[in-house]
This record gives sequence, structure tokens and C-alpha cells, in this order.
Amino acid sequence: MSGVDAQRAFAARIRQPAEQSLLEGVTAERMAVYEALFFNNIEGFISGAFPVLHRLIEAERWQRLVRSFIAEHQARTPYFLQISQEFLAWLQQGYVAEAGDPPFMLELAHYEWVELALDVSEAELPVQGWSPLAWPLAYQWPVQRISADFQPSEPPAEPTCLLVWRDGQDKVRFMQLSPFAYQLAARLQSGEAAEPALLELAQQHGLNADNAYFNNAKTLLEEWHKQGIWRP
Repeated sequence: MSGVDAQRAFAARIRQPAEQSLLEGVTAERMAVYEALFFNNIEGFISGAFPVLHRLIEAERWQRLVRSFIAEHQARTPYFLQISQEFLAWLQQGYVAEAGDPPFMLELAHYEWVELALDVSEAELPVQGWSPLAWPLAYQWPVQRISADFQPSEPPAEPTCLLVWRDGQDKVRFMQLSPFAYQLAARLQSGEAAEPALLELAQQHGLNADNAYFNNAKTLLEEWHKQGIWRP
């Protein structure tokens, strides 16, 4: 077996120890040390990035979930900080639900990943316009409230709209938005100017674009300006 083939066989065994044969000349005890180190490192990064999800899923199921991710997902990056992004991508594309998995699992995972993604982002606050460190988000489930004591079985009638951003002190913050504020934030994030965005939203919602309407919008925009979310 060539050196490259040996490395591939070693990697295959590390990823799927229950399904791959031992390498020639390597004892099961020795291999078990490598397998445990590899699994524990990956599991540690994932549980650290998704603490709420980790607490809500029973230990055996969590172990199977992580092992399935390791066995099935072909990561696109070698960086440990991006393992959480790879895990989220696998949940969205390759994950197969089991009975008892929370119905809000994918959205909760995304919500938890957003905090880490913004925390490590290298983007900077802009001189003008919408901050690349401010993400308007809409979820079917009230992900910001989910905990061991609150695990809804059905989504509410209205979506949960949130704004997650990193401020000038590099602290990640969260606020809940009305559907109208979410739509305005999404338009500003896409590069639209505030006034035409507000005019179109007024038309869509059947609102009068009068002084009161623009004064209320101005108050919201001024608050976003103070928070470093948007700069006119």
C-alpha cells in the first residue's frame, strides 16, 4: 500500500471506525486512541457552537448525529473555526431526521451559528449604508426563546423576525423586529436607499406615506444608526 493509500485508509477508518477495517500493523487499541481524539475534537467544536441544541438532544442521539456528520459530510474547509458552518450545511443538505428530533432543529442550529459567524467575521463597519455585520433573519420558529423549558411542538402563526448584529465594541447583539421592520432591513441590506424602500413598503402594506409614517420610520432608522447597523 502506497503512502497516499495508507493515509486514505487511515482517514476512512477515523471517519467510520465501525465500518472500516483496521490498517495492517495497527492494533485496535492504538487505533482507538486516534479515533477518540478525532471524534472528541470534532464533537467539542460542534457542541460548543450549538450549546442549546446540544442540551436539548439526548446524549446517544447527539453522538449518532455527530458520527453521521463525520462519516457523510465532505468538508470544504480544513479550518476548525468553520466546522460549525460545515455541520450546519450538513444539517441542511444531508441530515436525516429521526423520531424524537426537535422539529425546530434546523432553524435553531442556524440561529446559533449566526452568533459565531458574526463574532469571527472579518468584515468591518461601513462608512455609509447597511453594515455587513447586521443580518435580518426570519424564522418559522421562535428560535431566540427555545430552551430546555420551552420546546414548542408547532410553529406560531406569525414568523419570528430578528436582527442580529455585531456592534462597534465587537459584541454580538439581538433584537426582535416587526415584519415591517424586517422587510425594511432586508431592503437596506440589499443596497436600496431608505426613502424609495419606505415608499414601496407603504404601498405594499396599504399605508399612507404621510409625515407620521416617515417620522416613525425616522425614529427606527435613527436607532439603527446609533447601534452602528445602518449609516445614511
